[in-house]
Amino acid sequence: MGQNTPRFKLNYLPPPREKVETIDILRQTNKSTAVLAELKGIAMTIPNQSMLINAVVLQEAKDSSEIENIITTQDDLYKALALNKSTLSPQTKEVVNYRKAIFYGYELAKKQGFIKVNDIISIQQELVNNTAGIRSIPGTVLKNDKTGEIVYTPPQDKAEILDLLTNFINHYNQTDNELSPLINLAILHFQFESIHPFYDGNGRTGRILNILYLILNGLLDVPILYLSSYIIKNKSEYYRLLNRTNQDGMWENWIMFMLRAIEETSKDTIFRITNIKDLLDKTIIKVKNESPKIYRKELVELLFEQPYSKIDFVVNRLGVERKAASRYLKELENKGVLESHKIGRETLYINKELIEILKH
Repeated sequence: MGQNTPRFKLNYLPPPREKVETIDILRQTNKSTAVLAELKGIAMTIPNQSMLINAVVLQEAKDSSEIENIITTQDDLYKALALNKSTLSPQTKEVVNYRKAIFYGYELAKKQGFIKVNDIISIQQELVNNTAGIRSIPGTVLKNDKTGEIVYTPPQDKAEILDLLTNFINHYNQTDNELSPLINLAILHFQFESIHPFYDGNGRTGRILNILYLILNGLLDVPILYLSSYIIKNKSEYYRLLNRTNQDGMWENWIMFMLRAIEETSKDTIFRITNIKDLLDKTIIKVKNESPKIYRKELVELLFEQPYSKIDFVVNRLGVERKAASRYLKELENKGVLESHKIGRETLYINKELIEILKH
């Protein structure tokens, strides 16, 4: 068999219903759906949604990029956003691009109510910062990192890739599907990763499409559930099941993996949001009681929206002079709400307690 011949013929969607709706799958679907509904409800209790989205999206950008061995630290990321540095490390730049791509996709989904093939290409371009687009040169193969063995050869012909993507997006946008959206999400994610339409950024693009799918189907209102942390913990199993489903067309284990990922990640996110809300309430009470002269709800919310804050952020949000903004931040540092770090000429004020919650 030639290297450029697909090792397994990729079928068009949908797969046979009886293979994707077993008793175990349906039972797990109910559990995952219930926890996801709980997450949707809890997210609504955070008064300022952008506060929540900003915090969770950056963590996802870091985790999703880590799956592709793009490693950066949380500290570098927040510094990059706060300082707007032009000299970012390549890894940090890629993660910042991922964050931009999520927001870009989220705005598209909200505005249109569906996603087009061209939108997928645009999301990927935001990620990788080039315009190569759909693969047109044969030769892409997926190899085992350790052994170098070719484990999967995706479709090579550009016309076939576009056909498969059109079939994919038709099913992606189908909201009257009789299948549970969560089962469908698992099928769609498998299909997209197997089409592997780009030279780079397929995994990250696919994971952005997952969250947009949940929003388009009304299962979440904002982009706060990400499976990347679960995939990192179970990376070898994720790739093993992806390849195995390609080889034998047996869907159950793959779908169960994805459903468990949704359940576990929803539980983790509920825990994290609850802790963020508790810390927000505690911080509001502390600032009100100990620094009543500077207390403004918008000021406290800013510290949660931008865990690494600076004078300019306060000036822009509150419409105050730099001198006043500086006084507010120093006062909050004195009260133990923030911790300051000088970087060059800039002083950053860090919400350390929030950073600790986001790390775990």
